Amino acid sequence: MIAVLLAVLTAACNALSSVLQKRATRAVPESDAFRLALIWDLIRNPLWLGGLGALIGGFVFQAAALNFGGLALVQPILVIELPFTMILLSCMLRVMLDRKTWLAVGILTAGLTVLLASANPTVGDRIPSPVEWMIAMIVTVGIIGYLVMLAKLRHGESRAVLLGVASGLGFAFTAALITENTRVFAEDPPSLLTTWPLYSMIAAGLVSLFLLQNALQSGSLVTVQPALNVTDPVSSIGYGVALFGEDIRLGPWVMLELLGLGLILYGSVRLARSFVHRHGETGAPEK
Repeated sequence: MIAVLLAVLTAACNALSSVLQKRATRAVPESDAFRLALIWDLIRNPLWLGGLGALIGGFVFQAAALNFGGLALVQPILVIELPFTMILLSCMLRVMLDRKTWLAVGILTAGLTVLLASANPTVGDRIPSPVEWMIAMIVTVGIIGYLVMLAKLRHGESRAVLLGVASGLGFAFTAALITENTRVFAEDPPSLLTTWPLYSMIAAGLVSLFLLQNALQSGSLVTVQPALNVTDPVSSIGYGVALFGEDIRLGPWVMLELLGLGLILYGSVRLARSFVHRHGETGAPEK
């Protein structure tokens, strides 16, 4: 229960971070894409710094959640970051969410409930070997590199989706490294500063953050957020099972798990489209 509560707080912080960072990236020229100049321009914007503070808060809550629960339990809960994001956008624009939007939120929530109830994830007790970490890192970097390469050949919303998926995968891998760091810290706190997981986690988090800023600069938040929020939990379940031996129910339960994932995806897309229809791609009220 503690892990669930902390995961919800993580989602809320991440949602606030995304909204503030998106508003900041709207003032950045497109020529800064995939360049460190993007971060230099953003770091001078108070809105972006506020978003960064919210992201750090989410990171702290996430680390605490992963200390009490496994990746396969904590990360799927973060999908509620999407409805939090839409609610925050709605509050900032001072508009009411309509029935279609709340229906989409209900579908997404139902999908999350079905997925968690059918998978019944349990915390793993296996410690990944260096070889397993190396394989996971090579696969992750390879997929992210391929997505970034495709994104560079596109513009607008299609680029935003590809970079949203890439950043979601990056944040999922960062969460896996957070899990490893909490284990190291629990066993021998002083050794944390002299082991590779801490610095790998920092590097993965910074790369994921950079990809997210490029995604937010390329397209609308309601395009980026579903791609990010679906990729992160699905990838995290894979990391949890493959690296830490976390258990999810298989057999006939797989059909329900696929149904839950389908509802999450459908609810996410429906929610984004509903918001775009009412407020436009930028989140501003249509005239």
